[in-house]
Order: sequence, then structure tokens, then C-alpha cells
Amino acid sequence: MAATSPLPRWAPTPSPSRPLWRWGGGTPDASARAAAGRGGGWSLGSVFAWATGGGLHRGGGTASNGSGAGALAPPGGGGGGVCVPGSGCEMMPPASPSAAGDADPTVFLTWEDVRVTVAGGAHGAPPVEILDGVSGHARPGEVLAIMGPSGCGKTTLLDTLAGRLGPGMNKTGLILINGRQKKLAYGTSAYVTQDNVLMSTLSVREAVYYSAQLQLPDTMPAPEKRAHADRVIREMGLGDAMDTRIGGRITKGISGGQRKRVSICIEMLTRPRLLFLDEPTSGLDSAASYHVMSHITRIAVREGMTVVAAVHQPSGDVFELFHGLCLLAAGKTVFFGTISDATEFFTLNGFPCPHLRSPSDHFLRTINKDFDEEIVESSKTNRKTAAEAIDILTTAYKSSSYAEKTTYQIVEMKHMDGASFRRRDQASFSTKLLVLTRRSFLNMHRDIGYYWMRLAVYMGIGLCLGTIFYQVGYSYSSIQSRCEVIMYTTALLTFMAIGGFPSFVEDVKVFRKERLSGHYGVSEFVISNTLSATPYLSVIAVLPGAMLYYLTGLTKGVDHFTYFVIVLCICCLLVESMMMIIAAIVPDFLMGIIIGAGVQGVMMLNGGFFRLPSELPKPIWKYPCYYMSFHKYAVQGFYKNEFMGLTFPSDQLVETNATISGIQILKSKLEVEMGYSKWVNLAILCGMMVIYRIIFFAIVKITETIRPKLGGKLGCVR
Repeated sequence: MAATSPLPRWAPTPSPSRPLWRWGGGTPDASARAAAGRGGGWSLGSVFAWATGGGLHRGGGTASNGSGAGALAPPGGGGGGVCVPGSGCEMMPPASPSAAGDADPTVFLTWEDVRVTVAGGAHGAPPVEILDGVSGHARPGEVLAIMGPSGCGKTTLLDTLAGRLGPGMNKTGLILINGRQKKLAYGTSAYVTQDNVLMSTLSVREAVYYSAQLQLPDTMPAPEKRAHADRVIREMGLGDAMDTRIGGRITKGISGGQRKRVSICIEMLTRPRLLFLDEPTSGLDSAASYHVMSHITRIAVREGMTVVAAVHQPSGDVFELFHGLCLLAAGKTVFFGTISDATEFFTLNGFPCPHLRSPSDHFLRTINKDFDEEIVESSKTNRKTAAEAIDILTTAYKSSSYAEKTTYQIVEMKHMDGASFRRRDQASFSTKLLVLTRRSFLNMHRDIGYYWMRLAVYMGIGLCLGTIFYQVGYSYSSIQSRCEVIMYTTALLTFMAIGGFPSFVEDVKVFRKERLSGHYGVSEFVISNTLSATPYLSVIAVLPGAMLYYLTGLTKGVDHFTYFVIVLCICCLLVESMMMIIAAIVPDFLMGIIIGAGVQGVMMLNGGFFRLPSELPKPIWKYPCYYMSFHKYAVQGFYKNEFMGLTFPSDQLVETNATISGIQILKSKLEVEMGYSKWVNLAILCGMMVIYRIIFFAIVKITETIRPKLGGKLGCVR
């Protein structure tokens, strides 16, 4: 039995159990073995030759690294295993996943003097600086941890590198991928956001499998996609929760930590070359955090993936998995380098890590100035505030050898002339459309707030209207009753279409997240939403419509009833299209409902019922509001469908023993435009519905175009 080490677990020294990969060398023992067995270390040129897909082989390879027999084994033995500590494999760059040499090149990411500012809150206030001259790099096969206290700029740096800065944020500095300023092709980068944006009605298996169908190419058979999705799920420790629904605002589902792992699963499906993780361990216990991060680390080493993770408070075991550390405080770099160098840096500057304390805990406790009434330990001056510690460390880092090493490595990586990234194959337009339609249809079926609750309300309204206006008959007073039934049906049933807005907002959030990741386009989303919603809208138009239509005794005939139901269905689709526009502009569902209700209220007033067209004030209310209101075309179509061909007795107080035709009522009493048929009214409604959806499409496209200009140049988005 080996003797126990006299050093405590958290002694401020490099861990002897895992030699660190240093640029140009490894541990002394590994370097000695490399010199004896291979005749030298890895040069930057040979590393880059591997990175661009050339590979390194003994005899007959694209690049030679000395003489001798046998193959140069990549980390993990090329078979997906874990690198054995102390074997020297820690120094080696990860193996390319394709032996054919046609795989994407690996990613060397560098950033220099990155500054991000946002406009001040008050008018005329100076811009607020979030990042102040941050520099660093990330290499393939390594996991770089961005750490710091809350509000230090971790997520902002991650968003800047990924090209996802929001509007109003300005970026300066240089971000390069393999020495170039370029945008990564689809499938070569992924971003796991801090918020878990998922469809709450799907199970874990369904969420990952639908995403696999969207991301993976059509050339991969469906059974392989399903097997790949199942494998990724099990790798993240979600095997027991595969058939559990994710859950959300209505139903309870999986835990927050499991949701985070589902988000990671979805982004890991394509095995991207560059992976950004924002708080990957949030909501996970220490054991789950370790297993998730160790799995990501193994994949990074095995497949040459570059991983940049913003981590808030890693456990000691998780902290040991990281290859590099970028420590931020108040937007400034406190330290950039390896984990062991960080401990040494803090010790040299008077802030040694106490025994039995995790280095990550020590670093964050030292530079967290949110509780500056509490002081941090310092061996030189006994006690200092966190603000003083930050000033000491940031100043010391700028003039330290660690900063020089970082600068040198950035310069070396900038001189790379990397191969271009080819766009990976993706599912075809028709496949995406079919998958999105099926997924949306299933979501609408399971979400009770989308259509089923509305159907129940519609049935209640139909029953109320049918009993209140039961068999209105054909008397002179029935003319007014029929108009009231038509207007109330048009106004209230379409007005209630905003009831599904909260559910649709959740869909838009999922769409925005998947759209940013390049899973599908706007057109696929718009068309699939229309196709999946139409059957449900048809049901909630036919059932309440039939109850209302026959209880009130409106004009008999299958053709009249069919027209009534079709117009009602199109009006609901039209209102949903209008709410799509509002959702694109105002993503908050409460504000969206208020705005949607206000817009419909104005349209209702100008629909030609409460005030006849000739009585409307011409400026604004008649031109253009009257002609922009869909109620005008719906009500007039209903009027034509109801009154044409009918005859009513006239007002007996004005003229006895006389009748009035439906045409006369339409022209003189209701001022309906009779120059075209009711089918033209239906066509106009369909055209308005299409126009609204095109406007939604245009808003999203315009937003995507101006967002990079408002938020600075793109980083490494795909």
C-alpha cells in the first residue's frame, strides 16, 4: 500500500496526479521520455500541421516527428480512452477524429485587448466599461475556465468571443481563429447558454432526438441518429430521465441541473470544434458537475475540441480538470495561464492558498469585493480589502512573466495560416420542415394553454351566444340580432386568440436560441408553425362555430356554414400572425398581451359595426385604419354570407305589408361594399395573414442583420 502524501489535499502546489500540458513541453519526466524516445519535443509548426488535419505518424505519415518504429499514439490511444497520467500523452495535441484527413481543422482561438462598453443608464452618462483590455487564448484539446466573482464580465467575454453581444454593447479588440478574422461554418462551433431554453412539453429523449434530426445530415440513417442521440444522453448521465418530460411553467419535470445537461447534449450532437459553455455546472451537485465536466474534458482531448467555459464556483475536483484559467475581476485580467501557475502567482504576490482550501475558492474569495467589509488574508501586509487585492494582482500580472508568456503564445498563434472550415452537411429544407412541424404539433397537443383551454372557452362562448340569441328568426328585429351575433363572434373569438401568446413566446425563445445556433431558418419556423397550428384552429373554429351557428338559426346551408367556419379559422390564424409580429418586437408575454389587446381593440372600433363607414372620421380612422382592420373584411364577408338571398319584413312603423331584401340591407343599412363577392373578402383575409407572417420574417431577418452592427463585429459564431 502506497504511503500517504504528507501534503494536505489543497496544498498550494501543482497536482502531482495530473501533469499539465505546457506549451512547448510537459512535465519534466514526460519531457525526458519524449527527448529519449522521439528525439525532441513538439514544435509549433508540427502542432499546427496536426491542427490543420495533416496528422503525425511514424513512417509514411504526412508529418514525421523523428525516427523509430511504431505509431505515435494520440491521447486516449485513439480509441476514445482517457489519457493515462504520467505517460507523456498530456503533451500531445489531440488526435484528429478523421483518419482520412478530411476533417475540419482544430481551433486556436486568440483575443487581444478586448474592451466592451455599454451606454450609461442616465442621459448623457459616460459609457460603462464591462471588459477592460482582456487578452488570452484557447487551444484544441484543452478546457479553458473563465472565472471570477459575479458581475466581473465572464458571460460578456464569452458572448464577445462567440459573436453574441447584444444591441447597445460596443466591442473593440482583435479576435482571431487560427490567425484569421473569420466566421466559423455551421457545425464547427456551439454555445450552451446560461438559460436553459427548452420545450417544456417534450421528454429528454424527444428534445435531443428532434434536435439530432435537425442538425445531422440526411445521409445519416434515422436509426443511427437515434442511436447517436441516445448515446449522448447516456454520456451526460440522463439515462434514467430519458422519458421524463422537461417540464416548465405548467407541469413539473426534470431538475434544473438535468435541464442544463439536456442543453449540453443538444449542442454536443455535432461534436463541434469550438464549444462555449456558460455556467455548465449551475444547478448540478458536485458529483454531477465532476462527471459532466470530466466527460467534456475527455471529448476535448480525444477529438481536439477547443472548450471555453465560464464557471462560477467549481468544486476542487472540477477545478483540477481545467487546463487553463482566465481569472477576471471588475472586467480586468487578474491572471491568465495554467492552474499551477495561478497558485504560484497568488503566492508570489502575497496571497498564498491556505492548506485544506481549494485554490478556486481561494482565488474567488481574494478578489470578490462585493463584501469588502470583510478582509482577505495576505502574508505580506497581514490584511487587505478585496479591492486592494485586485489592484495588487492586476498590476502584478501586467508586468509578470505569465503575461509575457501569454502574449508570446498569442503572437505564435496569430502567425498560423489555418485551413478554412468547411460547412458541415445538414438536414435538407424539407426534412427540417417536417421535423419542426411534427415537434410543434406535439408541443401544441401537450400544452393545455396553447389551444385546449381556448377550445373550452370557445365552447362556453358558443353555448352562451347560442342560447341568448336562440333561433333569431326572420323578423325585422332579427336583422339587428344577426348583425350582433356576427360582430360578437368576429370580435370575441378572434380576440381570444391572444390567449395562446404565452405559449407562443416560449416557442419564439426556443426558435431564437436554435436560430442563433444555425439549426434552421426563419422560413422553416414560419411555415411549420402555420402547418401545425391549422388543424387545431380548425377544430376550435368548427366545434364552437357549429354550436353557435345552428343554435342561433343563421342562414341554413352547408355552403354558408362552411364559409362561416373558414372565415373564423382564417381570422384566428391572422390574429396569431399579428401576435407573431408583436412577439418578435416585444418578447415579454405580459407586455405582448397588452399591446395585442390594444391593437385589436382599435381594429374592432374601425370594423364598420360600431360606426358605419360613412360616419367614421376620414383622417386616420377611415383612411387608413378602416382599410387596415381585418374586422372590416371579416364582418362584411359574414354579412354577405348571411343576408344575400334572404327577405325580411320591413319596419311596420314606417311601411306596412312590405318586405326588404338582403341586398337592400347590405347596401343601405350596413353600407357593405358590394363590388365584389364574399370570396374576395376571404382572399383578402388570407392575404393579410400571409403579409403578417412575411412581416415577422422580415423583422427577424432585419434584426439578425443589424444586431452585429449594434453589438460590435461578429466573433466566432457559426
